[in-house]
Amino acid sequence: MNSTQHLLQQTIEAADRAINAEDFDALMDFYADDATLVVKPGLNVTGKESIRRAFVAIAEHFNHSIHVTQGQMQVIEGGDVALVIMETLLHTTDPAGASSEITRRATYVFRHIAGRWLCVVDNSYGTDLLGGESSPSDAL
Repeated sequence: MNSTQHLLQQTIEAADRAINAEDFDALMDFYADDATLVVKPGLNVTGKESIRRAFVAIAEHFNHSIHVTQGQMQVIEGGDVALVIMETLLHTTDPAGASSEITRRATYVFRHIAGRWLCVVDNSYGTDLLGGESSPSDAL
């Protein structure tokens, strides 16, 4: 793993910790001001305030039980931009106590800004966006 991959992995893991703790103010430190989040297929939001509101809604949708971890990672770097292709694992518990796990092949785009890698595109659905209609478990 090269230094860029290592830095990006650390950045993504720190962002996941903020998501898991529902510390959405801290989470916004990982995004560029003009970043875009794919909330669900067909719904994107742009800008930190909109992204923050989306994460609050996602936490509510998943009954404040979402736990995000990452699996395998590939990084393709060009200039001041890096494409990260990553296995994203979402663990949730519904109101009845039943747990589920969703695995996605996410794509993230990071830009190197002022000495830091900041997320400019956060797409946890990856190429599944090409598949048309999403399943009910992919609602958010």
